[in-house]
Amino acid sequence: MASFSLSFLIFLLHFSSFLNNVMAAKHNHHHDHHHHINHKYSSPSTSNSSDSNPRLHQAFIALQAWKRVIYSDPNNFTSNWLGHSVCNYTGIYCAPSLDNPDIRVVAGIDLNHADIAGFLPDELGLVTDLALIHLNSNRFCGIIPSTLSNLSLLYELDFSNNRFVGPFPTVVLSLPTLNYLDIRFNDFEGPLPPKLFSKKLDAVFVNNNRFTSLNIPQTLTASTSASVLVFANNNYGKGKKFMIPPSIVNFANSLEELVLTNTNLSGCLPQEVGFLYKLKVFDVSFNQIVGPIPYSMAGLFHLEQLNLGHNMMSGAVPAGICELPNLANLTVSYNFFCEEDGVCLNLTSSRSKSKTKGVVFDDRRNCLPERRFQRSEKECSAALERPVDCEVDHGFGAGGGGGVGAAFAPVPTAVPLPSLSPAHS
Repeated sequence: MASFSLSFLIFLLHFSSFLNNVMAAKHNHHHDHHHHINHKYSSPSTSNSSDSNPRLHQAFIALQAWKRVIYSDPNNFTSNWLGHSVCNYTGIYCAPSLDNPDIRVVAGIDLNHADIAGFLPDELGLVTDLALIHLNSNRFCGIIPSTLSNLSLLYELDFSNNRFVGPFPTVVLSLPTLNYLDIRFNDFEGPLPPKLFSKKLDAVFVNNNRFTSLNIPQTLTASTSASVLVFANNNYGKGKKFMIPPSIVNFANSLEELVLTNTNLSGCLPQEVGFLYKLKVFDVSFNQIVGPIPYSMAGLFHLEQLNLGHNMMSGAVPAGICELPNLANLTVSYNFFCEEDGVCLNLTSSRSKSKTKGVVFDDRRNCLPERRFQRSEKECSAALERPVDCEVDHGFGAGGGGGVGAAFAPVPTAVPLPSLSPAHS
């Protein structure tokens, strides 16, 4: 992935087309879900000192307060956080302010992979000109300070792979220009707020925390604009049904990646999933989904990765799915599918690309009589005796009948549970 430098982002801040230009670069941004900061960014000739600049003085106060609550810095990232010239501090990036180009401000903080231990002080809210803050892969702990609500220009927030705790940091939902939110691999807990779905965010990563509730609103507005939603590896549900609602269709004009791996997802997949016409990645593996594959998914012509593995789905694997022109990886293993239609029969089940279509295909542990490594006849017969009617049993249609009932426990997995590794910058 081409790096998205801080200097380029700060440059864009001076133009009214800032948001549009960043959105145009989002595909370079999402494949790695991180940025490499350009440490050779050259500063204009205006002063880097806080002596005569009130905004840099505020930043100086904030950074010194932060340094006092940093308890371990094995790579000496903050060793030169001395004196009033904050623009010379390691990991601190300055630029001309939006409202007055003659005034320099702290516009970015990048401490990715610094391995720093400490917490975030309230004074961090004094750095009101921040456009991005990247703290990926450190040992920061504690809760996110509410004073971050003062960061009205913040565009990207990456606190992933740390040790933050507490409920979802709702302060981020008050940030008017926030576009990229990454808090994965922490210890946040409790429910995810429904307001998260009404916030105009391009990318949301909350996977691998301790969240216990994900309430996708039944009345999502058509203004939702996320292209990447990753909610995987959280303990949603808490004994209640957790299903993808038909309102997911309101993401149709933007959503490219939807990852709900290992989230206690149940019920049938709604037909509306097939209306997410920009979708490239759809992963709902390691859940308790029942019923057939919605026939509408045969219209996802941009789909590259489809993972339905380790569920309780049944019926046929439609030919339209196997014929998708951009499909590179199709996993339907550990379900109760009993038939493969058309070209699906020509795909070879393996962990390498099929010679037929160049698709990595895995259909192990189903009820497919012509395939190897399938379930026992006893397991398959029991499943067929308890069909699922998605329209009657689960409130909406999913393109057919036949399924395995909720009384069936998931079959023990034969492969390690995926962890969705944290980003590396």
